[in-house]
Amino acid sequence: MAKSLGPVKRKFSPWTDPAAVPFIRFENITKRFGDFVAVNNLSLDIYEKEFFSLLGPSGCGKTTLMRMLAGFEEPTEGRILLQGKDISGVPPYKRPTNMMFQSYALFPHMTVEKNIAFGLEQDKLPRGEIETRVQEMLRLVKLEQFAKRKPSQLSGGQRQRVALARSIAKRPKVLLLDEPLGALDRKLREETQFELMDIQHTLGLTFLIVTHDQEEAMTVSDRIAVMDKGILVQVATPAEIYEAPNSRYVADFIGNINIYEATVAAKDGSLVTLDSEGLAVKVEQPECPALAGNAVGFAIRPEKVRISLDAPGTAEANAVHGEVMDIGYLGDFSVFIVRLGDGRIMRAAQANVSRLVDRPITFGDKVWLTWSAEAGLVLTR
Repeated sequence: MAKSLGPVKRKFSPWTDPAAVPFIRFENITKRFGDFVAVNNLSLDIYEKEFFSLLGPSGCGKTTLMRMLAGFEEPTEGRILLQGKDISGVPPYKRPTNMMFQSYALFPHMTVEKNIAFGLEQDKLPRGEIETRVQEMLRLVKLEQFAKRKPSQLSGGQRQRVALARSIAKRPKVLLLDEPLGALDRKLREETQFELMDIQHTLGLTFLIVTHDQEEAMTVSDRIAVMDKGILVQVATPAEIYEAPNSRYVADFIGNINIYEATVAAKDGSLVTLDSEGLAVKVEQPECPALAGNAVGFAIRPEKVRISLDAPGTAEANAVHGEVMDIGYLGDFSVFIVRLGDGRIMRAAQANVSRLVDRPITFGDKVWLTWSAEAGLVLTR
C-alpha cells in the first residue's frame, strides 16, 4: 500500500488498520444487462462512519453499484455484505439503507414537516417520537422557520435540505446519495457540500455518494473510488488520488495536468531521470517500479510549475523555455498556456496573490517554466 497522504479533514482512517472490519463489503460483484457488463468482478470495502465517493464518467457503473446496495438491482454474480451479513435478496424496504435522489422527489402537496415525517409514519412510529425526530431534523438542516411551507415555496437549496432530512430521519445505517447536489448552482453546491460533511460527522452515519463532479468528491470524501467501464481504477484518499494517481487515466480524470511521453534514462535511488523527446526531466519518486529503458508517462500539475520572465538559477531541478500563447484569468489564479521550444504545450498556474503585479506576464512573452523534482510524477500505466 502506498504511503498515505491523508486523511486531511479528520483523524479517521480505519482502512489503514489491518484489524478493522469493513461495514460494507462488495465481493466479486458483476452486474450484466443482457450482453452489457455494467460492473465487472468488483470488490470494495467501505468502513463505518466513512464518507465514501464513487467517482467516474457517465456509464462507468457507479450508480449501478449503489442501486445494488440499495436493493433496486441484484448482482448477476458475487455478494454484498452489510455488517458481515449477506443482503442479497433482501428487498429495499427491509435494508438499513436510505437513498436520496438527485430529483429530491418531495411530495408537493405536503409541508416540509410532513415530508420529513412521511417515512416515519409509514413505519408506524409513535406520534410523539415522530414529532421529536421531525423537530430534530429541522434543527439539523436549519429549516425550523420553514416547517409549514410546501416545496414550491422553497429555494433549490432548501428543497435539497428537506430531502436530506427526510432521508436521515429514519436513522439508516447507510445513506446513499445519488448526484444529490447536481441541481444546485455552483456557490450553493459548495456551501451544501460542507453542510453535508457537518451533518455526516454529527450523526456518525456512513455516507456513500455517487458523483461525476471531481471537486465535490475531493471536498466531501474520506476516500474516493475512481471507476471506469465497470471496474475500480483506484481507491484512495482525495490527497492520494490527486497527488499520487496510479495511472494516466486517474491523473487525467482528476483535475488539470500536463502529461508527456518519456523513457526512463537512469535511476539513482528514488531519483528518476527521464528523457522526454530530448528533454531531461528529474523526478523524485520513491518505489518507482520503472526500469531504465522503460516507456512511461511524465506528469506535472499546472500549479506546481513556476513561471517567470527571468532565467532560472542553476539550483533548479527542471527548467524549460517557451512562449506564452494564451492566458486564462480565473480570479483567484491565472493559467498560462506556454508553447515550448519543441512545439509541445505546457500549462502553468499562478495564484493571483495581489491586485497589483510589478512585472506582469502577457501574451507573446518569452518565459521560463521550472519545477522541483518532487513535483512531477512517473506514470507506469
